[in-house]
Amino acid sequence: MNSAAQKQIAFAELVTQAAACQLCPALVERRAVLSDKNGSVDARVMFIGEAPGRQGGDRTGVPFSADNSGRNFERFLASIKLTRNQIFITNAVLCNPRKASGANRTPTVREAANCSNFLREQIALVNPRVVVTLGRIALDALRRIRYHEFTLQTSAGQIHEWGGRLLVPLYHPSPQVLASHRREAAQLEDYRAVAKAVRRINRRHGRAMSSLHKHRS
Repeated sequence: MNSAAQKQIAFAELVTQAAACQLCPALVERRAVLSDKNGSVDARVMFIGEAPGRQGGDRTGVPFSADNSGRNFERFLASIKLTRNQIFITNAVLCNPRKASGANRTPTVREAANCSNFLREQIALVNPRVVVTLGRIALDALRRIRYHEFTLQTSAGQIHEWGGRLLVPLYHPSPQVLASHRREAAQLEDYRAVAKAVRRINRRHGRAMSSLHKHRS
């Protein structure tokens, strides 16, 4: 069995574990949005959001799709010429948290902590060279996996080293955030940092491959 096949098997097992998880009482009736629809497990770039949206990922099974946040995300992604088949995208909390009214709500600290092992396993399995967080909840979630002191206010749109990877914190692409915290022009500028990080790791990979070929010759 080759490593690619082993990776797919390990991911399928993680999907099964997430589907069976019942750690969060308020979320046991929700489905975990984790499947091959999240993207390639060989992706060099991983995006991490907050939680699936009621009209988005919870309904479609595809993170950041079919709702306003998803449409904004896809527009921002296209601005740096990245496509979904080039990335893996997941959430700090895999199930959709809702208010009694049925509207989306922010995940609790406990819900994010309960899901942290799933996030840790996804990062270890995909092994992305660039990690991009979308919003405060996602950035805070990384702190449980490997400590950092980054905040959105001081670090958004910047490239940082984190656990041997490049980390780019971004604001969430929701209409509310665009209206009140980070306008579209600023978010588009932030996404250029993602493109820059991708170019940086591509150059590193190119140098590593060149060195390997020289060593073998």
